[in-house]
Amino acid sequence: MKTLTNRFYLTLLLMTAVIAGSCKKDDTPKLTDLLYELTVDGNQVAFKTVTTGISAYRWDFGDGASSTEANPTHEYAGKGKYVATLYATMNGGEAEASTVIRIAKTSPVKIDDNTLADWDRVTTNVLTAGPAGGIFRSAKFDYDGNYIYVYAEMQSARANADIFDFYIDSDNSAGTGLLSAYADGGFDILLEGQLLTSGVDIFYHNGAQNSFSFAQQSISEAYQVGTVTEAGGILKFEMRIARGKLKGLTGTGMRIGIMATKSDWSVTLGSIPDAGASAFLLDMSE
Repeated sequence: MKTLTNRFYLTLLLMTAVIAGSCKKDDTPKLTDLLYELTVDGNQVAFKTVTTGISAYRWDFGDGASSTEANPTHEYAGKGKYVATLYATMNGGEAEASTVIRIAKTSPVKIDDNTLADWDRVTTNVLTAGPAGGIFRSAKFDYDGNYIYVYAEMQSARANADIFDFYIDSDNSAGTGLLSAYADGGFDILLEGQLLTSGVDIFYHNGAQNSFSFAQQSISEAYQVGTVTEAGGILKFEMRIARGKLKGLTGTGMRIGIMATKSDWSVTLGSIPDAGASAFLLDMSE
């Protein structure tokens, strides 16, 4: 997850004026810089005070929470804009510095943590297989600013080397892309191959919308397979797709359908959702 670091400055102007008889002392402003850094990682923000000589700290995180630590870490509840303020006692007075923190849509899914337990926290965008689901049992989808996450549960084994076809309507528009795989979408992207054994190839649709015509692309790091588990004849896996690598995926929504075929192309093993039904709409408007 991308981490951003920002530095914020506030100049505190302290005025001193002393009158003794008819003589006025020099009232040149005394300048004090109140500096701190912050690091944003998902919903968690780490604050680090840079200015020295502070005797007391009070952080207002902008969501009702606060801290008196010098370098606190705070986790925001979710997406939004928050104004965080540091009140610092220093040089005989109090200085304050505020900044706006924007927390974007994040996902609980970690693709490299060797577990699928984080998918238990994904409770929306859940799809149960229909009558033509075949080996598929369920699928889940999630996203953040950088990736789309996919989870699938099916009756199979990794050694079967099933062939997967991921039909993606990247711009959520029936006016572009293939019109035949699933309803309510025009499919601009096809990821096809033995995902769990040798990976998939990437294709972009070209030509007429009623023509199954795809051109293979050479795009590195467009997807990554995460944890794969097998138990009791049930295969579960997760993957993520880089939104910035494939055309159209940086928009506010996409549609997707997934088909599985036997490794020798002899039998269609299943589809989620059912082939011919509406493709699954992943709303990414947050």
